[in-house]
Amino acid sequence: YGQCGVGNWMDIVQVDGGYEHTVGLMSDGTVVAVGDNAYGQCNVGNWTDIIRVVAGRRHTVGLKLDGTVVAVGDNEYGQCNVGNWTNIVQVAAGANSWHTVGRKSDGSVVAAGGNWGGQCAVGDWMGIIQVAAGGHHTVGLKSDGTVVAVGRDNHGECNVGGWTDIVQIAGGCQLTIALKSDGTVVTAGWNDYGQRNVGGWTGIIQVAAGMTHTVGLKSDGSVVAAGSNGSGQCNVGGWMLT
Repeated sequence: YGQCGVGNWMDIVQVDGGYEHTVGLMSDGTVVAVGDNAYGQCNVGNWTDIIRVVAGRRHTVGLKLDGTVVAVGDNEYGQCNVGNWTNIVQVAAGANSWHTVGRKSDGSVVAAGGNWGGQCAVGDWMGIIQVAAGGHHTVGLKSDGTVVAVGRDNHGECNVGGWTDIVQIAGGCQLTIALKSDGTVVTAGWNDYGQRNVGGWTGIIQVAAGMTHTVGLKSDGSVVAAGSNGSGQCNVGGWMLT
């Protein structure tokens, strides 16, 4: 669908990938998008004052400078019903996600969209410093370094109760990934494609989750990946931060 047609993008300060589209935040607070637009998920040309963008399965979400949120694309499950959100400091939507999550400045969390697995049941969360959206689950990092999760748990992706010393989280398709303070990575959930085979990773400073693969940025600027490589999505061995 042309979701990799980003070669001419310039002045980009943040990017995110959805199921079949890619979005980029420009330094002037506007947004660009390429890829599948069957649901209008790339109709972001009039957005301004954006400070963060995320891409869901078929929708795109933007966090504005004033703490409000905008969204376009598939709204079958209400995942774009974010117009009344205020005081938001972070938004999340996964590449296989039909829901949108927002973290508020007071550490509470709001969610909209598909809730058939209970993935939007975040109303009682407090003290959250980061949120992540998986396929049918939601993950929250608490200020004490522990993690909470709600939603479908078919593969154990919500089994995060014993995790400690966590500094960053990511949600994949039936998978949860967390970066520990010592630079190692822990995972829970689906592993049919080896996307959880990160036990030997060290020196990691950021993690990200795709549909069926996991990516880690190392402190030396190199990148590692594990999981499905049917489309070459794990061919990152030559990447180096300059």
